[in-house]
Amino acid sequence: MNTTFREENNDYVMSFEGRLDTAAAPDVEKATAPLMDCAGHNIILDCTQMEYISSSGLRIFLKILKNAKPQGSHVYIKGASEAINSVFAMTGFTNLFEFI
Repeated sequence: MNTTFREENNDYVMSFEGRLDTAAAPDVEKATAPLMDCAGHNIILDCTQMEYISSSGLRIFLKILKNAKPQGSHVYIKGASEAINSVFAMTGFTNLFEFI
């Protein structure tokens, strides 16, 4: 799993490439640390190149969301494939996140 963080148009964008599974989760969680100080910035989780997300990955996304909301930030999921979208739907996460 490769992650890339960048600031774009005052948004924080984290791109994910590969499989976000239990083995990759600890490194991905560390990589998402810049998203925790997001006041004044919306967050875009770019899943265009994500192949798979496990429950460990979902927990990371939920942690980002729970941290962002009190800071007045929105979290958007971008470019999720049909397979990734079905995981979000099965777990009820489609009701928590905004999809673009």
